[in-house]
Amino acid sequence: MGRPVVLSNGQLFVGLDESGLVHDFYYPYVGLENLTNARSSQHKIGVWVDKTFSWTDDGTWDISIDFEEGALISNVKLHSDKLQISLTFQDFIDTEYNALIRHITVTNEASVERDIRLFMHQVFEISRGGRADTALYVPDEHYILDYKGRTSLLIAGKFADGGDFDQYAVGTYAIEDKAGTYFDAEDGNLSQNPVEHGGVDSVIRFQRNIRGNQSAVVDYWVVAGNSQSDIQTIHASFKHQPMEERLNFVRQYWQQWLSGGDVKLPDLERRTLQNSLLVIKAHCDERGSVLASGDSSIFNYGRDYYCYCWPRDAAYALWPLIRLGHFDEAKQFFEFAQDTMHKNGYLMHKYQPDRSIGSTWHPLVHGRNKELAIQEDETAGVLFMMGEYYDASQDKTLIENMFHTFIVPCANFMCRFIDEETGLPHASYDLWEEKFLTSTYTVCTVIAGLDTATHLATLVDSPADALKWKQTADSIRQNLDKLYHIEGYFIKGFLLSDDGQLVFDNTLDISSLYGPYMYAGLPLDDKRLVSTAEHVERRLLNTSPIGGVLRYENDNYFLTKKKYKGNPWIVCSLWLAQYYASTNQTDKAKELLDWSLARKLPSGILSEQYDPETGATLSVAPLVWSHAEMVNTLLDLSKLP
Repeated sequence: MGRPVVLSNGQLFVGLDESGLVHDFYYPYVGLENLTNARSSQHKIGVWVDKTFSWTDDGTWDISIDFEEGALISNVKLHSDKLQISLTFQDFIDTEYNALIRHITVTNEASVERDIRLFMHQVFEISRGGRADTALYVPDEHYILDYKGRTSLLIAGKFADGGDFDQYAVGTYAIEDKAGTYFDAEDGNLSQNPVEHGGVDSVIRFQRNIRGNQSAVVDYWVVAGNSQSDIQTIHASFKHQPMEERLNFVRQYWQQWLSGGDVKLPDLERRTLQNSLLVIKAHCDERGSVLASGDSSIFNYGRDYYCYCWPRDAAYALWPLIRLGHFDEAKQFFEFAQDTMHKNGYLMHKYQPDRSIGSTWHPLVHGRNKELAIQEDETAGVLFMMGEYYDASQDKTLIENMFHTFIVPCANFMCRFIDEETGLPHASYDLWEEKFLTSTYTVCTVIAGLDTATHLATLVDSPADALKWKQTADSIRQNLDKLYHIEGYFIKGFLLSDDGQLVFDNTLDISSLYGPYMYAGLPLDDKRLVSTAEHVERRLLNTSPIGGVLRYENDNYFLTKKKYKGNPWIVCSLWLAQYYASTNQTDKAKELLDWSLARKLPSGILSEQYDPETGATLSVAPLVWSHAEMVNTLLDLSKLP
């Protein structure tokens, strides 16, 4: 199901799973160094009462997972009929300190006083192999320390009205035929074992006699830092202040951040917009990276995560923030892009949040030719987004500072990266990262990137650059017909073979509508655009029981039902909705918006794609790009910026 709740402060990122358990814990970058073993483990929660024990993920608890309205704070409710116990969690990442705090209300739903014991388990994997960590109990300040090298994690907690956790256990996890120390909790007591190394886990216990129909509040925290002394200072502060104060501080922080882009919408749409903005913000590292998704569960089914910064995804993620006046995240990303740009003026496939090159499946050869392992639309799209940033912010200083170091090399690269035979950009990998060709979508983004560069060159009084880039963009635009099929639609693209022949890929792709519509500067009544949209309606829209729009015909990525032509995607459905909104087909646009709204998890999280029959989420959840297109579509339909 992905991660129905994600929490972040720009350095520490936590994802809660469908049981409300910590399943992703990234530090010190958002999306880099997942300190949990996300393939198989999560931080378990156990309750002992009346000599009966239950883990909250054992299938007997009713669980609801949501966000608090208007903040990156969870609202998680767990209820056990068997135990007559309910737990309510308000989880948040502190915005001043790198700390996950779980503010837990434990309610005794029986009519009599009972001895209730809450067990909080944690299993970190700081060392990559999970075999060289140390966990130990620190008696002087009463906490568990889990560390390896320069990463230290401090686990502790207290009752809101006074009193600490009363027992602990530290042990081995998933090595030497030992499943984990958490089993020690099941008899209601912990061993007090104080230290272990290798693959380790730990459990702490909070015990309280709670009267019938009364509650107790437990505050539990995990503090992350580079040294024991640093995190111990934060721990001491937490021990001596009401954690309600931290909760209210964080709540006010997020409410203030959202107020900068407040818009008037119906309540449901307004909450959806705010949730999506917060999900996007959660994936923004304060050093500039914008993560595609923090959901590591996809690693169980594939070879890698989505925990990278794709320049394309980042640009799309930042677009709604820019439209609503949130400029800091965009500025940080542009600096990230400038620092990671290749010396020849292009951006690579993807990056890790620390600015190192990400993994790739794009080869450096195609056939007998040496080729760049890039997707040119990523370079072009970032340039385009710089123009959107300037138009919204009027921040001329940033443009001046980055003109010669980023804009000029990128625009000049796009001018060079053109085949003389076609007058169109040379082949690169398409936006879906699958096909090496000159694609309609990439061609259109290059037009937009060069148009933007022309505009920015004029702004900083560089007329020679402006003229060169404008002429190149106009020339490419004039050759768009080479990508237009005789049957009346823009095709996916073509490849120029070694003998000078064009090998066409006539697949109908939603990006071959969105590219010309959004980036090529075509009139909305251009017959090629209108006809392509008609083909999309007939061939990509509502091709399966749940409806929605496919990426392209016969898309096999995560395809669960082979009788269909592909799975519907949020991004693709909302792209078509945006086209409808621009062409005054409001009813059609709202139908696709409503379809997308119906796909949300109860917490508002949007996946990448969905099972064509059941509507179950597929691939990652959340996908930041899905949330970005949700905000853009809401703004488009409301005729807002």
